[in-house]
Amino acid sequence: MDNLFVYLEIEDGVVAEVSLELLTKGRSLANQLGCKVEAIAAGNNLNKVEEQIFPYGVDVLHIFEDERLSPYTTLPHTSILVKLFKEEKPQICLLGATIIGRDLGPRVSSSLGSGLTADCTSLEIGGHENKKEGKVYENLLYQIRPAFGGNIVANIVNPDHRPQMATVREGVMKKEIFDPYYKGETIKYDVNDYVNDEDFVVSIIDRHIEKSKVNIKNSPIIVSGGYGVGSKENFDLLYKLADLLGAEVGASRAAVDAGYAEHERQIGQTGVTVRPKVYIACGISGQIQHIAGMQESSIIISINNDPNAPINSIADYVITGEVENVIPKMIKYYKKNTK
Repeated sequence: MDNLFVYLEIEDGVVAEVSLELLTKGRSLANQLGCKVEAIAAGNNLNKVEEQIFPYGVDVLHIFEDERLSPYTTLPHTSILVKLFKEEKPQICLLGATIIGRDLGPRVSSSLGSGLTADCTSLEIGGHENKKEGKVYENLLYQIRPAFGGNIVANIVNPDHRPQMATVREGVMKKEIFDPYYKGETIKYDVNDYVNDEDFVVSIIDRHIEKSKVNIKNSPIIVSGGYGVGSKENFDLLYKLADLLGAEVGASRAAVDAGYAEHERQIGQTGVTVRPKVYIACGISGQIQHIAGMQESSIIISINNDPNAPINSIADYVITGEVENVIPKMIKYYKKNTK
């Protein structure tokens, strides 16, 4: 009752990074609320899930193991969560803003009449006053995300319906071990008590999964370009600098939309969230959606011809100038000083 639940995404017995990030954030929120963190694992070959998640501070693991539940299909997973939530009555449920989470979250929320906030960039606990009805609420989940095209940051609350549900993109929250020796409780269920034959009307015959060739999330150095780079040809300068530094190339949404870079390199709220040691922003103005995806970089270097560009306000170093002039000089002097 009134605990915090995290739905685990699992592939071949391995818990997804986004789920571990949500467990980390969930543990922090649960400590503020004085409640337990509970995780849901539904799939097959789940015997090693416990050792993966208990160090993140999980108090209870709910296991639904059945070969029919893997790979993921919508109906059985929805039935399991809806029935379990009716029994356990959680106050908060967190899911990854992935293909699975975006499919499952709204269905569960709709079935329970609870509401859901998608693509949150931050989660906090706080109070809320409804002055019209004269009600004061404590310990609500602030589901924080940019709204109205990124012109404002909205704190969304759900005072009267439970669970409070939110999805979060991979990389937005930081993954941290809570206690390597932490031990929680495991509860195993009979899947047939939670699903029916109609839930398996859709079956997956075959799957083809191609891993991304770009490992932008784990790169310690990222050279990222925006619309201000000016052309796809100028973007080649970023690749040259990145190759020299052992870095990956990223891009803003505007640059991707302009055809300067592939979508898998997009950084921001509608792309990847990154935390490199060094982030070099070239020709990026700094819209809130992009900043949401890179603001926790250790060092931010901005190269921009506009000294008043918004990204300069969060940059550690600012170089004012044209990208096509600055980057060749950086390449030249880096080569000169690293022989």
